[in-house]
Amino acid sequence: MKNIAVVTGASSGIGAATARRLATEGFHVVVAARRADRLAALVGEIGPDATAVECDVTSEESVAALATAVGALDGPVTLLVNNAGGAIGLDPVETGSADDWQQMYDVNVLGTLRVTKALIPALVASENGTIVTVGSTAAFTVYEGGGGYTAAKHAQTALVGTLRLELSGKPVRIVEVDPGMVRTDEFSLKRFGGDQARADAIYDGVKEPLVADDIADIIAFAATRPHHVNLDRIVVRPIAQAAQYKVFRQP
Repeated sequence: MKNIAVVTGASSGIGAATARRLATEGFHVVVAARRADRLAALVGEIGPDATAVECDVTSEESVAALATAVGALDGPVTLLVNNAGGAIGLDPVETGSADDWQQMYDVNVLGTLRVTKALIPALVASENGTIVTVGSTAAFTVYEGGGGYTAAKHAQTALVGTLRLELSGKPVRIVEVDPGMVRTDEFSLKRFGGDQARADAIYDGVKEPLVADDIADIIAFAATRPHHVNLDRIVVRPIAQAAQYKVFRQP
């Protein structure tokens, strides 16, 4: 009987990489996302140590179904990785789209809330629970054009910090991983509505941006420390990125 890890946003990028890595660490991994075909391919790759559950974190009913599916598995639920999230656009506040802002808030903040609420009982019952939330350096640094995303990530980190206080004394660790520049197949592409040139320009001249496996490695490290060790917040950037605005780009 293996410990169960639940990973949201697992159909690509950091979520998929994390699922693969956690399976090698001995977890049975529940991969949750909206794209069932991607999840099926990932489970086929990982093998019997993975279960796919189609889930939309913006839907209460879908998250409730995820919790039911997880509860039907044989083993304690000891790890939740809140990875579902994302950015839309790069518009200034003056012309920002309320619909885009609302969507970012619903996925990054309320999605984290919904899934966390649904699985806290099982994590507490395991007496060995860990919740890892994938945030961003946007959770504590603002930048022009990033108002909607940084607002959502600031709110998400406030949720995480509050949860840590409220669960004090219960056997659940609360970990936040805040990546800087990570190059994945879809994050920037989705942000710019499929404009590959704009997405690629974010990484122009950056010799080695982080990749999904780098973040998966850090999540696995935090989740596999002795349970009395809590890594409250891990900020990780590529060596080329000294700060949000300070990025070394090769000519």
